[in-house]
Amino acid sequence: MAQYSNKHSQLVKIAFIAILGCVGVAQALTVEVKDGNATCIKAELSALLSIVYTVSNGTRTVRVPLPDSATLGSSSSCGGDGRAPWLVLTFGSGHALGLSFSSDGAQYRVDNLTLEYNLSDSATFPEASGSGLVTLSTASTGILAGVNTTYRCVSDSVVSLGGDGAAVIFSNLTMEAYMPGADLSPNETICTADQSVTTEALPTTAAPKTSAVTTAPAPTPPGNPERGNYTVTNGNGTACLLARMGLQLNLTYVSSSLNTTVQQIVNLHPNLTRNQGSCAQSSATLWLQEERTNLNFSFVLNTTTNKYHLSGISLSADWPDMQEPFSGGNESLNYLRGTLGRSYMCSAEQTLPVLSEFSLNTFQLQVQPFGVSGDQFGAAEECQLDEDNMLIPIIVGAALAGLVLIVLVAYLIGRKRSHAGYQTI
Repeated sequence: MAQYSNKHSQLVKIAFIAILGCVGVAQALTVEVKDGNATCIKAELSALLSIVYTVSNGTRTVRVPLPDSATLGSSSSCGGDGRAPWLVLTFGSGHALGLSFSSDGAQYRVDNLTLEYNLSDSATFPEASGSGLVTLSTASTGILAGVNTTYRCVSDSVVSLGGDGAAVIFSNLTMEAYMPGADLSPNETICTADQSVTTEALPTTAAPKTSAVTTAPAPTPPGNPERGNYTVTNGNGTACLLARMGLQLNLTYVSSSLNTTVQQIVNLHPNLTRNQGSCAQSSATLWLQEERTNLNFSFVLNTTTNKYHLSGISLSADWPDMQEPFSGGNESLNYLRGTLGRSYMCSAEQTLPVLSEFSLNTFQLQVQPFGVSGDQFGAAEECQLDEDNMLIPIIVGAALAGLVLIVLVAYLIGRKRSHAGYQTI
C-alpha cells in the first residue's frame, strides 16, 4: 500500500509538472502583510490553480496560473486578539487565494489554505452549470518552518483541496510569517522535496578514502509508548473526533554531533502533548504538539460510500542533535479505513510508512474521526492484524483439540481390542 501511495504521489507530481510546462508558470509574485510599518508576513511565490467544475455533460478541469497582477486582499492581517494572521491574494473576477498561519513559539505553519473562485466568470469557467462563489479549503498543507527562519521550496509542491482533484501547485515559494523585522531571515527551512533533489543531485564519483566508519550506531530503541487520549471538539463543545493510541516516531536525519545519518525512534508522551484540530463534513484533522515536535493527521470521508480513512500525516521536528529541522509529510495515504459512525481499532503494533525517512508506529489504537455520538467511540471495526492474531490461537486450539480426540479414539479402540482377546471360562 505504501509503495502504491508513493508511486501515485509521484505520478500526480509528474502530471502537474507537465501541466505547468504546457500552461506556463506565472511570474513570481512578491507580497507582504503589514501592521502599520511593521511587516509580519512576506512571500515570494508562483502558483498554478487546478479547479474541477461541473458542466452540463459532466465535469471539466481548468488550470489558472496565479497572475502577477494579483493584489493583497483587504482581509489580509497580522492577526492578534485571538485572530490568526492571514495572507489573502485577490485576482481576476472575484477569485482569491488565502493562507492562514499559527505558531507554537518554536515553529509556524500554514494552518489553512483557502481557494475561492467565481463560477460566474465565464471566461475562466466556460459552460459552467453553476454560478457564484465556491470555496475550497484544507488544513493539510505541509508548509511549516522554525520561527525566525524563511521557508523555502523551489520544487513544485501540490496541496490538494478535497477529493475531486482540485489543487494548488506552488513553485519557487519563499515565505516567512511572524517576522521580527522587515527582511526575510537568512536562516532557512528547506522543504523535503528540495532536500530530496539536493540528495539525488550529489555527484557519484569516488569520495576521498577514509578509514573512519560513516554509519553511526543506532540509538537504543525505547519501550512501547504510553497510550494517550485525544479529543477534538466542534463549536458547541461536543466531541467530533476521538483518538486513543500510543505513538512512536521513526525518523532518519543527519546528526550534528556525529556528522552522519542516524535513525532514531522516539515515543510521544501524552502527558506532555497538547492536541487540537478541526472537523468538517468530509474532512477532519488532529494536531499533536510536544516540545520541538508537531505531528498532524488528516482524515477524509467519502460521503457516497460513508467510508473514511487516514489520508495524510505530516511531521515537523527540531530535536537537539539535528543538523537541520525536519519537515515533511504525505497527503496521499490510505490507512485506518473505517465506516461512518464506527471506530477503527487495532490493538496490534502497526507501522505506517509516510516518507522514506519517516514512518509512524501505532500501539493499541482506536480512532473515530466522523459520526461521533455522545462523546463515545462507536462500535469498533478491527484491523486485519488483530483478526490474524485471534485466528492463530483458534487454529492452535483446534489442532490440540483434534489431537486429543485422536488419542482418545485410539485409546478406546485399543481397549476394545484388548477385551476381545480374553474368553470367559
